[in-house]
Amino acid sequence: MATGHIPSYVTQADGSDFLFTFMLFFTVGMVVLIGVAYFTLHSIPEKMAHETNHPQFQLVGILALLALFTHNGLFWVAAILVAGFQFPDFAAPLRSIADAIRSLAPGQDKEHASPPPELEIEPEQSKPSEPAAQGH
Repeated sequence: MATGHIPSYVTQADGSDFLFTFMLFFTVGMVVLIGVAYFTLHSIPEKMAHETNHPQFQLVGILALLALFTHNGLFWVAAILVAGFQFPDFAAPLRSIADAIRSLAPGQDKEHASPPPELEIEPEQSKPSEPAAQGH
């Protein structure tokens, strides 16, 4: 019989299957590409935080890892938000106020200021050891 009219994707007489081989390589390639895209997507918040030298870099990394392992998009969104915005430093103005008040104290040098006497910690005084209880 003439086999010229049979399509090329039909299994040949020698057992080779072109369509199966193509689909095998295509499927493996797509799984690898989707995996690379998935991991790249989950590393975006960490890359953002690293480029800006973000103070909460470790928090962003933890949130990105939680999003990766739990498949919970909320952690990823939180990581993007934390990486994208710098939180204000609320302690800096308070430190500045404390330094200004400390400099107003009479007779104290700013560099060598010591805490007030009532705040100084005194070493523990050794307590006399109690005699051992005598048995009856």
